[in-house]
Amino acid sequence: MKRIIDAFFYSLHGLAAAWRDEAGFRQVVLLAIIGIPLACFLPLSATASVLLIGAHGLTLVVELLNSAVEAAIDRISEERHPLSKKAKDCGSAAQMMMLILLAALWGAALLGCV
Repeated sequence: MKRIIDAFFYSLHGLAAAWRDEAGFRQVVLLAIIGIPLACFLPLSATASVLLIGAHGLTLVVELLNSAVEAAIDRISEERHPLSKKAKDCGSAAQMMMLILLAALWGAALLGCV
C-alpha cells in the first residue's frame, strides 16, 4: 500500500512540475478545461463526446511524455547532439500528431460525422 501512496505523490509532483515549468502543458490543460465541458454540453452523440474527452486526455498524456523526454535529454547533456535533437523532435511530433487528431475529431463531431 505504501508503494501505491508514494506513486500517487510522485505523480502529483510530476503534474506540479509540468504545470510550473512547461508552457505547453499549461496550454493543453487550458484546451482541456475548455474542450471537455464543451464535449459534454454540446448536442453531440455520446460516441463523439467520449472520443473528444479521450483525445483531450491523450493530449495531456503526450505532453507529459514529451516533457519527460526533454527533461531526460537535458539532464544527460545540454550540448547539442543530433540524437538529442531527434529525441526532442520526435516528442514534439507526437504532440503535433495528437493535436491534429484532436482538431480532426472536433471537426468531425461538429459536422455530425461522429
